[in-house]
Amino acid sequence: MPELPEVETVRRGLEPAMSGHVVEKAEVNRPDLRWPLPENMAARLSGRRVLGLRRRSKYILIDLDKEETLLVHLGMSGRMLISGRIVGDFHHDVGVAEHPEPQKHDHVVFHMTSGARVTFNDARRFGAMDMFPTGSESEYWLLRDLGPEPLGNEFDGDYLAARFAGRKTPVKSALLDQGIVSGLGNIYVCEVLFRAGIDPRRHAGRIAERRVQSMVPIIRDVLSEAILAGGSSLRDYRQADGELGYFQHTFQVYDREGQPCVSDGCTGTVTRFVQSGRSTFACLQCQR
Repeated sequence: MPELPEVETVRRGLEPAMSGHVVEKAEVNRPDLRWPLPENMAARLSGRRVLGLRRRSKYILIDLDKEETLLVHLGMSGRMLISGRIVGDFHHDVGVAEHPEPQKHDHVVFHMTSGARVTFNDARRFGAMDMFPTGSESEYWLLRDLGPEPLGNEFDGDYLAARFAGRKTPVKSALLDQGIVSGLGNIYVCEVLFRAGIDPRRHAGRIAERRVQSMVPIIRDVLSEAILAGGSSLRDYRQADGELGYFQHTFQVYDREGQPCVSDGCTGTVTRFVQSGRSTFACLQCQR
């Protein structure tokens, strides 16, 4: 499932095609994805101007005029694909220059006055879309219980140390808890814990406060590097322009089971084991 860097990459890719432009026509080709789609969704989107695009955790938020926000979750295989040419001071291609023929799993299509066509394609239908009043994020059921953004000012060493204090859950599980910090997923937590030299199995509340605090800049670095690389292309993930992300080429532990540890002076190998039904990758010789 796409994590924060992948979702942020898609959001940035959608901005020139959507932000400031009007949805000339919206096509909704089925009544549901993971959950039922909003009532009269096509009519509520058609004719609306996109005021801006935001990201909250792993959700894309598209703010519309008339004080409504469209929430998009990519799920396991959802993709927002752009085609056409953006009309503006300078014509330029975005994504695929020519509009492709409609595909079987093109569930929602946005025809933009920018000249672009934005298509939500989701073969497995684990993605989701919903609409809610703009500004009501603190009350909306998918967003209200989320922790702070890991790249935001509210997330710092003192905050993380306070949330970890007394916790008997493994540190990896604590970092994956979206109520503690939003947007982190399995791939990047494995990478963070490797860089921090912390065993993923250690209880969060038994890690020294200074080591907990030291994870915050590491988290920021890993996520920022992944965003710059366009995310990680595993299975179905693609950027909005259809290109692959490249951060997977710099993985230090994730998906490297049995390979030598990359830490200087370490003679260990990367081990894979399962925690809460998810694969964990770590070098247990240098992660303690």
